[in-house]
Amino acid sequence: MKTLIFIFSMLLFSNTATAEHLDLDKLLQEVKQAQGEEGKINTAREAEFMADPGKQQQLLEAARAELSKQEGLGNQLKAQLEANRQQLNQLENQLSERSGPLGELFGVARQVAGDLKANLNNSIISAQFPDRTRVLSAIADNKALPSMAQLEQLWFSLLQEMTETGKVVYYDSEILSAAGEPRQAKVVRIGAFNALADGQYLRYLPETGKLADLPRQPQSKYLSLAEDFIDTPSGQADVAVDPTRGVILGMLIQAPDLTERLQQGGLIGYITMMLGVVGFIYGVFRLVQLWSVGQKMTLQMSRSVANEDNPLGRIFAVVEKGNAEDTDNLELLLDEAITREVPILEKGLSILKLVAAVAPLLGLLGTVTGMIVTFQSISLFGTGDPKLMAEGISQALVTTVLGLCVAIPLLFLHSIVASRSRVLVQILDEQTAGLISRRAGK
Repeated sequence: MKTLIFIFSMLLFSNTATAEHLDLDKLLQEVKQAQGEEGKINTAREAEFMADPGKQQQLLEAARAELSKQEGLGNQLKAQLEANRQQLNQLENQLSERSGPLGELFGVARQVAGDLKANLNNSIISAQFPDRTRVLSAIADNKALPSMAQLEQLWFSLLQEMTETGKVVYYDSEILSAAGEPRQAKVVRIGAFNALADGQYLRYLPETGKLADLPRQPQSKYLSLAEDFIDTPSGQADVAVDPTRGVILGMLIQAPDLTERLQQGGLIGYITMMLGVVGFIYGVFRLVQLWSVGQKMTLQMSRSVANEDNPLGRIFAVVEKGNAEDTDNLELLLDEAITREVPILEKGLSILKLVAAVAPLLGLLGTVTGMIVTFQSISLFGTGDPKLMAEGISQALVTTVLGLCVAIPLLFLHSIVASRSRVLVQILDEQTAGLISRRAGK
């Protein structure tokens, strides 16, 4: 050991000496010299030990005497341990005989205390009544028989949990925000199911024993019921209650809303929505235009003077300016005028039809790209975690829905605009036919 310590010190010294530019040959020579000196010391010690045989015998006898003493002590302790074991077994048998059926009863009590402790740790009622599990821990974790006071406390805890489950309680408490900041608020506890404060749902944190705001609230219809329920101090009021003690509520707040659903569509979803909005706005604009033109044409039919702010008035103006006495020439003039007005009345129909046809194709494109993303996730990570495939599947489904939601209204809008346009063209045809027949009669 001294040799190793010495070598280690020499190595440390060599590291220090490296800074002073000592070469390795000198270091090797010093280590060799140290080994030689250590060997001389060991040789001298061996010679000293061998020079006194009487001392060797004395040390050997002392070691043997100590060994014999320790062996006797070990046998004595072993015998005492065996006696204690037999006495313990005898006492345990005696305890088992005297306890009789009480042993099973106390076993059931410990099991009930353990189960109740787990329930109370996760119960929202514990936010109002903290430290309810201390006595239960003493019963469940202790191997000794519980006392009457502990059994009465177990009974009281069971009765309290059952009683509070059927109550609606208002009380003031400290609530943690989503960022962990505490605040005082009036809490409304609905049995062991839900807790409300400031019109919002709360969750119970077993590790702190306090109530906290949900990181995200459920839909507005549930929040409106919660606000009405808080504002009703007495009587009956409707409120959404989670009988699973937070499981359904957790699923509700994890469900994406409309904005998040649209975001799952990705770039193709945004393009589809943009086309749908532009197409719908343009279709409504054209429908309003045709309705306005129809109103002007209706007024024109009741007037004797041509007004050129509508197609029918412009056709009447062509007749007045043309002064065509011949019916054939008048018919040609009217056909030419109608030919100029019909494209104006049918403008935009092809665009609406195109957008209505492209929207499902974009949805199909999004479906294909989403499935490609899904298969890439499967090839990289396998099928062990479905959440890795959720993004691609969501994109595939959302883009399909968006494409259909855009195409179906636009098809109806296209049909309405086309029908209104055909009605106006039919009015022009009827009025021009009336003009020709009246001129032919004259």
